[in-house]
Amino acid sequence: MHIYHQPSALLQRLIQFDTTNPPGNVAECIAFINEILRDAGIETKLISKAPERPNLVARLAGQGQAPPLLLYGHVDVVTTVGQNWQHPPFAGKIVDDFLWGRGALDMKGGVAMMLSAFIRAKTCNLSPPGDIILAVVCDEETGSNFGARFLVEEHPELFKGVRYAIGEFGGFTFTIGNKTFYPIQVAEKQMCWLKATVRGMGGHGSMPVRGGAMAKLAKFLRQLDQNRLPVHITPVPREMINIIASTNGGFMGFLTRMLNLPLFTDRILDCIGAPGRLFDSMLHNTVTPTVIKGSEMVNVIPSEISVGLDGRLLPGFQPDDMLRELRKIIDNDVELELMHYWEGPGKPDMGLFSTLTGILREAEPGSVPIPLLLSGVTDSRFFSRLGIQTYGFLPMPLPAGFDFSRLIHAADERIPVAAIEFGTNAIYQVFSRFGTTPARI
Repeated sequence: MHIYHQPSALLQRLIQFDTTNPPGNVAECIAFINEILRDAGIETKLISKAPERPNLVARLAGQGQAPPLLLYGHVDVVTTVGQNWQHPPFAGKIVDDFLWGRGALDMKGGVAMMLSAFIRAKTCNLSPPGDIILAVVCDEETGSNFGARFLVEEHPELFKGVRYAIGEFGGFTFTIGNKTFYPIQVAEKQMCWLKATVRGMGGHGSMPVRGGAMAKLAKFLRQLDQNRLPVHITPVPREMINIIASTNGGFMGFLTRMLNLPLFTDRILDCIGAPGRLFDSMLHNTVTPTVIKGSEMVNVIPSEISVGLDGRLLPGFQPDDMLRELRKIIDNDVELELMHYWEGPGKPDMGLFSTLTGILREAEPGSVPIPLLLSGVTDSRFFSRLGIQTYGFLPMPLPAGFDFSRLIHAADERIPVAAIEFGTNAIYQVFSRFGTTPARI
């Protein structure tokens, strides 16, 4: 076996390519993937909007008894600038049974699982029910204009007939009570970026201004920090909460089920502490201030300050809903402007869900797969335009206390080595089992 057919070795090499986006130079990384696929006897296509940002598409022939299955993932990663890492972020070191590096979780780890399973299917002469398509895209972290969006808009014929896809995120374990849960992403929130602007008297920095733009900004940020937007119980989180509650039973089950009652939701979230982070963003539209622009000089008091707001809408909601909810918690003199909105996927097609849950139950008896609404956005929002339902299915058994969500885009991003092999095996099992009659929730 080629060393790069082993998922951990493959991930190490993928991490060693600095594919930070921007600038998003992934050509060498994609060329490496192209080489190992061709060495395995797999035909590939390189399709690009810009030379330094190619996308790779490969296909394994199936029996024609089911629609094609799509696997897709991105190899671009976010910056490490200003972060203090214990181990170099582009070394791909294995330390204490973890593989460290930028992209280990988001999402070169998932790409390594997909690639390894895809190559294994070829070398083992697997004859799947339908064709399997692998798409490795170059640009997800900065809007997908060179990646999935480009492929969907300019080359939709590559995905003709596809009904289901495997992508990010989902499959990471968490524990409530004494039960291990595997969330499988079937839905995601919608991107709704806003700009807030406050104005006031400007002037020379040596002559302080009271009640100016800075004071208004401070009040605005405090209002965002101290107030949640209203509770909304949408179908996927409701089902997820009900399964967790019925699985645990007792007081923990009762407390969990109360999350589905809007009158008590926020009080329960405040009571349960850290576990509440998993549910909080699934039960509210959210706004996070991220970028502040004010004075260009230390000695100039700004008369205008703008704040970039990363807003995320629940499925079925529109930007006007976000603006209306924000207006109830902020002052009228804060101006709000919609900067960017991407509509998310529609009602989830659950036809492959039981197949995926069966694979996880076999791999880890006693575990409980559940549907997940992702608080972020993925390339699913583009593939959904072609009628493709994405499942976030990158199974990763995680040790107790390992905070998956806090390591994504952060320093010391890492993945357990054993989880990479587990996820590869789970994805490989999908190849023989897809082709289920669709159902909806």
